[in-house]
Amino acid sequence: MFDETGATIAEERSATKAPLTDDDVRALLATVERVVVARGRSRRDLDPKEAELDALRGPTGKFRAPIVLSGTTLLVGFNAEALSEL
Repeated sequence: MFDETGATIAEERSATKAPLTDDDVRALLATVERVVVARGRSRRDLDPKEAELDALRGPTGKFRAPIVLSGTTLLVGFNAEALSEL
């Protein structure tokens, strides 16, 4: 499956129908070297070993969407600039 830019999408999952569990996110954090947390126009780079799950959650308590794994970088939340860098 491909997105509008032609990039390959390995897996797509609905955040409402099949939300990620804490264990799912911990497993993702164990595989990456960099975490980018986006909140609107702001963004923070985190060390995955020090990232707390609460830092990846939105105001509703669920994990921010989208969560994009690209290589060794995990993008959590939407930020157009960060997404285009991936």
